Amino acid sequence: MSGPVILAIDQGTTNTKALLVAADGSVVISRSRSMQVTYPQPGWAEQSASDIWEAVAALIAELVVAAPDAQIAALAISNQRETVVLWEADTGRPVAPAVIWQCARSAERCADLRAAGLEDAIIARSGLGIDPLFPAAKIGWLLDTIPGARDRANAGEIKCGTIDSWLLWNLTGGKVHATDHSNASRTQLFNLHTLDWDAELARIFDVPLAILPRIAPSDGGFGTVAPGLTALPAGTPVQVLLGDSHAALFAHGIHAPGRVKATIGTGSSLMAATAGRVRSSHGLSSTIAWSRTGTGAQHAIEGNISVSGHAAAFATALLGLADEQALTDLAASVESSEDVVFVPALAGLGAPHWQTGARGTISGMTLATRPAHVARATLEAIALQIGDVLDAIAADLGIDLPELSIDGGAARNALLAQLLADLTGRTIVRPEIAEASALGVARMAADALGLADSGTMAAADRFEPKLAEDAREAIRGNWRESIADAVMRANRAPPG
Repeated sequence: MSGPVILAIDQGTTNTKALLVAADGSVVISRSRSMQVTYPQPGWAEQSASDIWEAVAALIAELVVAAPDAQIAALAISNQRETVVLWEADTGRPVAPAVIWQCARSAERCADLRAAGLEDAIIARSGLGIDPLFPAAKIGWLLDTIPGARDRANAGEIKCGTIDSWLLWNLTGGKVHATDHSNASRTQLFNLHTLDWDAELARIFDVPLAILPRIAPSDGGFGTVAPGLTALPAGTPVQVLLGDSHAALFAHGIHAPGRVKATIGTGSSLMAATAGRVRSSHGLSSTIAWSRTGTGAQHAIEGNISVSGHAAAFATALLGLADEQALTDLAASVESSEDVVFVPALAGLGAPHWQTGARGTISGMTLATRPAHVARATLEAIALQIGDVLDAIAADLGIDLPELSIDGGAARNALLAQLLADLTGRTIVRPEIAEASALGVARMAADALGLADSGTMAAADRFEPKLAEDAREAIRGNWRESIADAVMRANRAPPG
């Protein structure tokens, strides 16, 4: 192995990956570990923050052992977003499990804020509507629920951050408490105009600003690795921090309006770059894609789907299948779902519907329905949710979007990619490398260090629509009816 490489960490919800990426963007070697998510009660979702850090440290060690001669120029991190950790400032120990982005434990706080008429003010500042997805209400909930946490936070004894900040704190031995603009913009405590923490948002959500990390450009450098904490040499720079969906956008080379990418993982994120802030009227979020030293912030518009690839995992277990490939094979054994519709609102509905209280449904079944029809309806549901968000992006931007670039673990599924083309009526472009988030941060780091141009991922496959328009509209019509029913149920007043 010759030449410097970037060690890229992609810390996801269900998997953590580590890759050595050469300056030309090629992957030299990669390793991964599965991550456990626990659901202590309905609507709650959490992970062990210590397990997240230990998985990252272990993967770094595996890469160093596998490639002992590698010249690791820097570390770059992409991370699951909206997941929040509180930890002790002196010991670095978490004071509670990491509350992940899927968790709805702050739903009551969010409902109270909405009832108080604060949503418009929050959107005006943060670009994000009120929803338990975002960390601000979760942080307030944690501070009020963990005994003594709020007093300790006010006394400077507790730190808070998203997963990038948590990993950075551990990598630097507690010397650096920082985040980047992309992750900060997802907290609902960040002002899209000032590009800094917002005192009014902090007041609304009852979060002391002192516990939050400093904000820096995504490629600006975040300190160096401390001695003895990982297998990396002390002094190795942590060059890039970037939210995973943002990193994927960078990897696709989408820097201007006109193109959209979908990262299809546990959930899905559709994101498009914009020339400035776009205020959505179709249920989407305004966000910061990334910021770069000397060039400032890149704005974007985004739609988040709470349960996407996770729907396939859920259906696989529900049908008693061995794995998700078996689900795909079963789905491929029938020509259609025969009007069976699965709405995977297993953690509520995200964009563009935003119904926290929605629950999953399977409808349209008859005595002729077989497991294969449910399997196909599951893959169709992933595609149909993405289609709803894609239509919302096109409406907000006022432009035609003939193509959709995809990445993420579920993007490897060729049947899903074809269903996406058929049910959206658009060309689906799939790169050869699915790990776009890791590749995005690696390329940004290489570019920042002057090792290579950031480049883009080459398209490996193109999927064209094959379904007749009347058949597509029939499926989408059934989907719209099922979504409307799920929303109605979510909004139904409790009895009595």
